[in-house]
Amino acid sequence: MAVNVVLSGTKLAAGIVGHSHALVADAVESFADIFSSLIVWRGLVVAAVPADEDHPYGHGKAEPIASAIVAAMLLGAALWIALKAFGEIMEPHPAPAPFTLIVLVVVVVVKEILFRFVSREGKAVDSSAVRTDAWHHRSDAITSVAAGIGISVALIGGKGFEAADDVAAIAAAGIIAWNGWHLLRPALNELMDTAPGPEVIDQIRQIAKDTPGVGSVEKCIVRKVGYQYFVDMHVEVDPQMTVLLSHKIAHDVKDKIRDAIPAVSDVLVHIEPLKTAAQSKQN
Repeated sequence: MAVNVVLSGTKLAAGIVGHSHALVADAVESFADIFSSLIVWRGLVVAAVPADEDHPYGHGKAEPIASAIVAAMLLGAALWIALKAFGEIMEPHPAPAPFTLIVLVVVVVVKEILFRFVSREGKAVDSSAVRTDAWHHRSDAITSVAAGIGISVALIGGKGFEAADDVAAIAAAGIIAWNGWHLLRPALNELMDTAPGPEVIDQIRQIAKDTPGVGSVEKCIVRKVGYQYFVDMHVEVDPQMTVLLSHKIAHDVKDKIRDAIPAVSDVLVHIEPLKTAAQSKQN
């Protein structure tokens, strides 16, 4: 956030003094990064609050909510930039100043470094909100590249090519909008309890199946809440087994899954009688 404040202020000042609409639009997108980082930070703080009586499954949903808000801000920023550029493209205005290109080169380098750092952290904690915030940095770098191309065309082309700066801003808005939609979809899926990828479910099923005493895994339902998983599963055991022993097997399944996959917060195991081949045919 501190880096974004410095970059945003620099780009805004350079864009105003250097007569670059693309650079001003880029600065606005960077200011949106600051607010998005605040939202992500607050979302992660709320998501980390332990479960309580009102929220027995924890507060993990705060993370995809924050991610959805940030993605919506990207879409809003793209719309604002496009409308602003369309309004300016038909009006005559001076060409951007050459020094604005130097500002953009520095911005692109810094933003790409930030993207790689935040993206790595997002993958490490499997956080959709942090990954979304990382793409804010990448989209900022992309808009800066687009602005740089537009400014270069305007400077090289000379009189009559001033609108290239505005065309670059429109192109950047399209890229930002695409990123916003690309990031909004997984956040909405998480809010709708969409199942994770098959590799996660298959791994959980295999761990349960390999637990001594488990005959088969009948059902396995997994949902993601923030950066944690909640599992509901039905396992089949010997129908002649005592309640005490089947209860122990259920706990073994839960412990093995949580030990192997730390992101799994809880496992609810329902015990079913193991069906014989004859019973399966009858059913």
